[in-house]
Amino acid sequence: MELFGLKTCDTCRKARKALPDAVFVDVREDGVSDAVLAAAQAQFGEKLLNTRSTTWRGLSDAERAGDPMALLRAHPTLMKRPLIVAGDQMYLGWDAATRAALGVS
Repeated sequence: MELFGLKTCDTCRKARKALPDAVFVDVREDGVSDAVLAAAQAQFGEKLLNTRSTTWRGLSDAERAGDPMALLRAHPTLMKRPLIVAGDQMYLGWDAATRAALGVS
């Protein structure tokens, strides 16, 4: 299981604590592979972009209108977090449904 997020993100910290065996990937330092990004984009679509982040608010309208995949490659902190890859399954965010699917309370 891989958990993609930020070390400084409170939600990611909660997920890391609840999933101690997951391999943590800091998207700011390590980035996200194109294969994982493409799979996440295919599954989650627009939900993959965190449009409430300070990074998003700092982008121009022209940048926001660009290709979401290019934006995520250039600004990996725009990805909604955490992104959890467990085998063939992907989960976005740390809500009750994700915790239930992973068997975590």
